[in-house]
Amino acid sequence: MRVMIILLLVSRFAVAADPQIELSQAQIYNLGVKLGKLEVIRSVPLLDAPAIVSIPPENEYIVSTTQAGLINEIKASIGDQVQKGQVLATINSPELLTLQLHHLKSVNDLKLARADYARDKKLYKEGVIADRRWLQTKANYHVFVSHLNETRQLLQISGVTEADIKALEKNQQLSSQLKIFAPISGVVLERLVTIGEKAEALAPLFRVANFDKLWLDISIPQQRIEFVQLGDKVQVSNSDVTARIFLLGQHVDPANQTVLVRAEVKTAKDSIRPGQTVAVKIIQNKATLMFQVPNSALAKYAGDTYLFLRTATGFTAKPVQIVGRKKQQTIIAGDLQENDEIAIRGAVALKANFLGLGGDE
Repeated sequence: MRVMIILLLVSRFAVAADPQIELSQAQIYNLGVKLGKLEVIRSVPLLDAPAIVSIPPENEYIVSTTQAGLINEIKASIGDQVQKGQVLATINSPELLTLQLHHLKSVNDLKLARADYARDKKLYKEGVIADRRWLQTKANYHVFVSHLNETRQLLQISGVTEADIKALEKNQQLSSQLKIFAPISGVVLERLVTIGEKAEALAPLFRVANFDKLWLDISIPQQRIEFVQLGDKVQVSNSDVTARIFLLGQHVDPANQTVLVRAEVKTAKDSIRPGQTVAVKIIQNKATLMFQVPNSALAKYAGDTYLFLRTATGFTAKPVQIVGRKKQQTIIAGDLQENDEIAIRGAVALKANFLGLGGDE
């Protein structure tokens, strides 16, 4: 007779949409059932992956000089915080003297050409000189203007400041000392020269980077890349660092069969450093309402997962969909409400003792 009752209960559970379990408060207590509330969540942990902290290319600079010379002073070293325009080193460059001489010659040539231009312009208006002479004088003047602009630009390219160029034009005093300036405010990542060393033209001297913007270069197994989406949140393990994915790579690394996913760090940038390897978790927002429940709140039967909702007379067994898992928690979705009271412990007892569903946990 008891076997028949169990079979009837099993059959009832299989055909009923939401099986009802009638229990008194005393029975609930005796079964060790503990009640709790559904916890609403808006995002789901998708996967864990390794990542490397990197610097965007526009925030990293190689400092060099266009003029060869001897390094005679270094004012910054690895790890130093520097400001834009700060002197990093000075170079004794004989080639700089040649550029300055050419520039001063252009300055003097232009002075003479300007005087000829002013004189012939007046004579031309008075009809004293012919058109050909006026055109020749005007052409010569523009040529010397171009020469002056060219030599000034060459000095600027070499690293000479506008103030130093004006001082040179005013005082006409040459100097072989070339200052190397920081192009941005940031941190010196590398110093590639020493005092007394000869620096060749365009040879790298320093590497400077700004940490205002950082990226996470994440390696995702190629078989999982289809689940990752632009805009997904990235959480660095054991920290407050978060980021947002803005790039999904199109190339698979043949060495490890991973795809590059890049995220821009949004919070707590000071907690990580470029070059650091970190573990990250990709978290995906879902449009559907989801809930987080303890693993002990769920029971399985015939391949389905059920949650037990508290009612006035006992419990209702609600089928739910598993969306994701954590260590001791499961993320679910289903026909549930935020304020529903559930059995967070004792689900197995409810199933086994009242519905005859034990045996497949």
